[in-house]
Amino acid sequence: MTTASIGRPLPRVDGRLKVTGAATYAAEADVPGLAYAVQVVSTIAHGRIAALDASEAEAAPGVLAVLTHLNAPTLPYLEHWSLIDPAVGERLHVLQDDRVRFNGQPVVVVVAETVEQAEHAATLVRVSYAEEPADLDLPARLDQAITPEAGLPAGSSHLADYQRGDPDGALAAADARVDHEYWIARENHNPMEPHATVARWDGERLTLWDKNQWVTNARDEIAAVFGMPADNVQVISPFIGGAFGTTLRTWPHVTLAALAARQVGRPVKLVLSRRQMFAGTGCRAETWQRVALGATRDGRLTSIVHEATAETSTYEQHTESTLSATRFLHASPNVRTGYRLVPLHVHTPNHMRAPGEASGVFALECALDELAHEIGLDPVELRLRNEPEQDDEWGLPFSSRSTRECYRVGAERFGWSARHPRPRSMRDGHWLIGWGMATATYPTLRAPASARARLLADGSAVVEAAASDMGPGTYTSLTQVASEALGLPPERVRVVIGDSRLPTTPVHGGSMTMASVGSAVQAACLEARARLLEFTAEPNESYQRILARAGVDAIEAEATSGPGDQGARFSMHAFGAVFAEVAVDANLGQTRVRRLVGAYGAGRIVNPTLARSQAIGGMVGGIGMALMEHTVIDRQNGHVLSANLAEYLVPVNADIQQLDAIFVEETDPHVNPLGVKGLGEISLVGVAPAIANAVFHATGQRIRTLPITPDMLLPTAWSTT
Repeated sequence: MTTASIGRPLPRVDGRLKVTGAATYAAEADVPGLAYAVQVVSTIAHGRIAALDASEAEAAPGVLAVLTHLNAPTLPYLEHWSLIDPAVGERLHVLQDDRVRFNGQPVVVVVAETVEQAEHAATLVRVSYAEEPADLDLPARLDQAITPEAGLPAGSSHLADYQRGDPDGALAAADARVDHEYWIARENHNPMEPHATVARWDGERLTLWDKNQWVTNARDEIAAVFGMPADNVQVISPFIGGAFGTTLRTWPHVTLAALAARQVGRPVKLVLSRRQMFAGTGCRAETWQRVALGATRDGRLTSIVHEATAETSTYEQHTESTLSATRFLHASPNVRTGYRLVPLHVHTPNHMRAPGEASGVFALECALDELAHEIGLDPVELRLRNEPEQDDEWGLPFSSRSTRECYRVGAERFGWSARHPRPRSMRDGHWLIGWGMATATYPTLRAPASARARLLADGSAVVEAAASDMGPGTYTSLTQVASEALGLPPERVRVVIGDSRLPTTPVHGGSMTMASVGSAVQAACLEARARLLEFTAEPNESYQRILARAGVDAIEAEATSGPGDQGARFSMHAFGAVFAEVAVDANLGQTRVRRLVGAYGAGRIVNPTLARSQAIGGMVGGIGMALMEHTVIDRQNGHVLSANLAEYLVPVNADIQQLDAIFVEETDPHVNPLGVKGLGEISLVGVAPAIANAVFHATGQRIRTLPITPDMLLPTAWSTT
């Protein structure tokens, strides 16, 4: 019994459920007797609640309860930390005091018979504040930046400052130098599905239907908040309508749903509005960076200095791996990186797709493009001349590194050799045409994971794990891994995920799901198959006949798979090269991305169709980061001015033209048993700098701030005849 499933472009096994509406998302949980909760949020950024009158709301039709800091029970908020939480600080304790820490903080929750009644009653709550001065302006507070207390990111062995060699001395002595500052605006995740939780108590047991990327962590967090055994909490999240990191953490609305359900003695549904998501469920932090490069006349890097300062909240220190790639991506004997934070009266930022790397690589790869222009060298050739032989940060060999091949095949597919190097030298009517490129990288991560496999008497199999699927195709890829390991056709395998009662798995993020959960599924299936074959000496006998003859209804095996010592012996990353063509309207400064080519060395590709989908999705996100996405904050009161999809722009179909993803052949036996590296993050990394570099090539205007908007390019139009 053999079947080759891995590597096939298998259609999504959950596709029919989604297109027919049969897939159930958090807000669609069919729970009898639902009541509905709506949050009231603060309208100031810093201060305290001076007075609160809920009497009119309490008397409104259908209202069951109005919970505030004045009547909410005290919650234990026992210590709980996971790798997605800031290592320093304390999460928001919702409705536990009168303090306001950011604009948009939940201060009241109204529960009613219908959502309309709850929404109406919420407008009747009267809250007045004793406002205090708020720090809200990152540019104005750069001189007040602090060093993170726990290094970066949480759990990293690196402190905020790193140095090898004498980077400042080498920079001063370099034949060629560039030294510039770069800014990235705050971004919000904005998935299609809003945050939603349905909470139901059955005595001392709590069930949560929650939009969540890590159900076991949500279980443990809520158990800690309420001071109850984790076994008494079940979190269910079989389908997620996009997340991009926004549901990595368990935000206060989950606690409020559970608290409200306990208070009214009924199941309660709480769904955040789009505006509330902008102010309370994380964001990519606004970031300032400085990159200084020194090089010889022939383009050999002699010095890299990369500094970054990012916003965080006043009550937690959120850190990211913004500078990690700088220390190994390009060869240089002299490197210095430094990371700082500015505490502001905002809610805590959160990991957003390609966290850290997307921000840091933008500045680094733009600076490299500036250096290439300075010394008159092709941008691809500059990178080839600085391709490292090993990870110079750790002195370790790469488990595999296909960067040279990515440059080659990407440039060939794009037609890079036809690029005229002089800015403003390529036109199409009134459009200025620019070509740019950048390198991409993301670490190959793996965490311990468990899975269970059952072979059934009818010859089918069920595979179970607590993992989530926010859209990359986890159901399908795990089906393919199980199919191949069991020697069964994919249609005979059913994957069950998204329930904290199932075998424990790590967070569905960081491009680690297939490396971690896929390896565990493979191990469990191989063990189940081995146990089955103990009943027969005939390897080609069907599972049904083996089980029937043995008088066994099912064979079950559970396995845990985790990283060994590979991380101490190898530097493990995915790599890629992104090529972009843009057209800039010479009169209006409007930019259009005409095509993107991304070439990636991402290990073994489980499903080419899913892989391409992941890659072009990341490219679309990169286009948004480069040209559109900007969370605008009122620097006076912290109010998010662009908290809707009319004023916060994301790419739509009309913005997307030609996207091309190439996967170079790469075998890596060290990263994990499947040899996979993950594509969710790396496909976004490198897109924004490739576009920014293309804009420079088109216009001669170097824009070092994201997003690049038409007003920034108007001087080009004014100088055009």
